[in-house]
Amino acid sequence: MQHGRTLLSYARNNQSAHKLHKINSVTKSVVSLLIGIAVERGEIASIRQPIADYFPEVRHSDKADVTLEHLLTMAPGWEWPEMGDWGGRPFPMINSMDWVRFIFDRPMTHKPGTRMAYDSGSSHLLSAILQQATGLTTSAYAEQHLFHPLGIERYRWYADSNNIVIGGFGLEVVGPDLAKLGLLALRNGQWNGKQLVPSAWIEATTEPRHHTYDHIGSYASHWWVMTDERRNPVCPRIYFAMGYGGQYIFVVPDLELVVTFASTLYKSTFLPMRLFREMMDV
Repeated sequence: MQHGRTLLSYARNNQSAHKLHKINSVTKSVVSLLIGIAVERGEIASIRQPIADYFPEVRHSDKADVTLEHLLTMAPGWEWPEMGDWGGRPFPMINSMDWVRFIFDRPMTHKPGTRMAYDSGSSHLLSAILQQATGLTTSAYAEQHLFHPLGIERYRWYADSNNIVIGGFGLEVVGPDLAKLGLLALRNGQWNGKQLVPSAWIEATTEPRHHTYDHIGSYASHWWVMTDERRNPVCPRIYFAMGYGGQYIFVVPDLELVVTFASTLYKSTFLPMRLFREMMDV
């Protein structure tokens, strides 16, 4: 989509065009939008709040200084080898009986805020915090404040065994609705004349904060920022949401451009990014 107009829409077949797609870690960027809404509404006081305000069990632990901001930037400081020994997916957390307990049992290896490591556990804690702060499940909160205003009518969002909606990868939507989420970000949180997400939140959460993975880019706050071989943001500026298996929302503000992919490329998860970079010549 460019300048609000669809330039190209392609689906492999009619079934693909209308089915619910697992968007995997694109879910994380949706959670970021929801946290921004909750902060604006006063349901969450500040992203600088310690997570101990929501989980008293960590108040006197080595995780007492971890804040919501550390979760958003994936820099809480605990060991989380999701992009390493776990092969890109947090199966040890998924296979545990209590996901939140599993996260809090991880050993601390760095001071919070000093180093980013890809971490679906941080996203899941953000969903748990959102549910505590609002009294709604994350999916119900999204329905009320994001999906319904955007006209996203069909979706599925899974929860863990404790009814915490999965913050890191649990959402399914139809392909065209990815473009709505991208267009909302491009328009700085505004939709049909209404400010759904604060513009300052969109700006702040799409600025690079940490650089850890050269083959992907820099990390912002549950969004990625595309970088060059020198680790500098590319020109024009591009930020994006990314999910395992080839799910992407690319936003290019200077060109008023949104490009999305809903794929099943589990053996070639970075192929859409390579195609997009070729198209943009970055």
